[in-house]
Amino acid sequence: MTQDSGVLLRGAERLPVPGPLSTELYNRDAAVLSGSMGRVYPFVMERGVGCEVWDVDGQRYLDMAAGIAVVSTGHSHPQVLQAMHNQLNKFVHMAGTDFVNEQMVTVAEKLARSMPGTDQWQVFLTNSGTEGIEAAIKLARHATGRQGIISFLGSFHGRSYGSMSLTASKSTQRKGHFPLVPGVFHAFYANPYRTPFGIAPDQVTQATLDYIEKTMFGTIAPPSDIAAIILEPIQGEGGYIVPSQGFLCGLRQICDRHGILLIYDEVQSGVGRTGKMWGFEHDVEQNCAGCSHCKSLNRSGCTPDILVTAKGLGAGMPIGGIVARKSIMERWAEGSHGSTYAGNALACAAANTVIDLVQGGLMNNATHVGAHLMHGLRDLQSRYECIGDVRGRGLMIGVDFVLDRNTREPARAQANAMMEEAFKRGMLILTCGYSTIRFCPPLVLTTAEADEALERFEATIKAVWK
Repeated sequence: MTQDSGVLLRGAERLPVPGPLSTELYNRDAAVLSGSMGRVYPFVMERGVGCEVWDVDGQRYLDMAAGIAVVSTGHSHPQVLQAMHNQLNKFVHMAGTDFVNEQMVTVAEKLARSMPGTDQWQVFLTNSGTEGIEAAIKLARHATGRQGIISFLGSFHGRSYGSMSLTASKSTQRKGHFPLVPGVFHAFYANPYRTPFGIAPDQVTQATLDYIEKTMFGTIAPPSDIAAIILEPIQGEGGYIVPSQGFLCGLRQICDRHGILLIYDEVQSGVGRTGKMWGFEHDVEQNCAGCSHCKSLNRSGCTPDILVTAKGLGAGMPIGGIVARKSIMERWAEGSHGSTYAGNALACAAANTVIDLVQGGLMNNATHVGAHLMHGLRDLQSRYECIGDVRGRGLMIGVDFVLDRNTREPARAQANAMMEEAFKRGMLILTCGYSTIRFCPPLVLTTAEADEALERFEATIKAVWK
């Protein structure tokens, strides 16, 4: 928890960063690597253990970003490293498109078993989240014989052409890349904090669902032409937005009424980050118990037809995949889709261990430590007017900074300044949405490390919001 104002906070003093070695490498990077990727601050990593990282000048930082929610089991987790070492001594790769290896079969079995209910599931492995999105929309279009895809404003699904066409979080991600993939429509996400057109928060779920079914379907997107609705159960780049209660359930019902497939992008919210294996499972618990619609279809709540995973699945190794109902995946004939590197044995060895660690305790840790961190951040909210909202689940938490709590005007410049200032005070964080700081640390975070993060964060607030 944060300390009394009279006690010096960790992070109260700035670090002498970047150091000379970091500066040299930062300049070398600028000379040879594409500037399209951007650099949020001059951190140059040398090593990491758990939630701690060190730069090439020997400066230590608390990592509350985890490589954009990727390093789920923490840096250099010994069991993940050992699994990779064991596989490395056997072989690294044999194309999964043409051949079989035990690691890829095992990870597919674990992913299929992770889905709730009694349905049968099949898996297609990829190398990244954007590849998984491309595979999901390709499968949805092929399986339904339809072309249209409905995504949501504020969404982020990747930067390859299909996934970029679905993405609608920042215009710079689309600028200069038109024409995009045709047949993509964008609806309103049920954002309870900044509701579309100022709708009352208790009406936002029904209003956003009605917009799809009563407006879009009747004007620009005939439901008989829509192959899938795709969304993040918790929006990531859009601002760590937890949708209003009943939104996912309502989308599931719309899809069922019109023969549309439901796709969840769990690239950032999945693999234990929210305290459950998949983020959508919170909505199954909250909204689907006793639901007559789900019972009539013998379905386990608002479960998707296709789920996309990546990021935390490999704890830093490049791996992703889609998990689809067997009845849908079977629509793909042999040769309909493939990937040279998908099923890479080294990446799958890491993923197999990650899943075991997450299901064996780390997602419970995300629940426990996440609640502790959330409590501390809400304490800061009660004391600093610049914090408009604190939201999230597990260890996927967003802190929304505003210029005015009543108007909720985003404090964009200040949020960016917070990110840069936190680096100078020994903590790695990232922004998302208009003006949100995201906390997505490794799932091994301890309460003591959460307390350190809160202190460094408060010191950063005091420095930026003078």
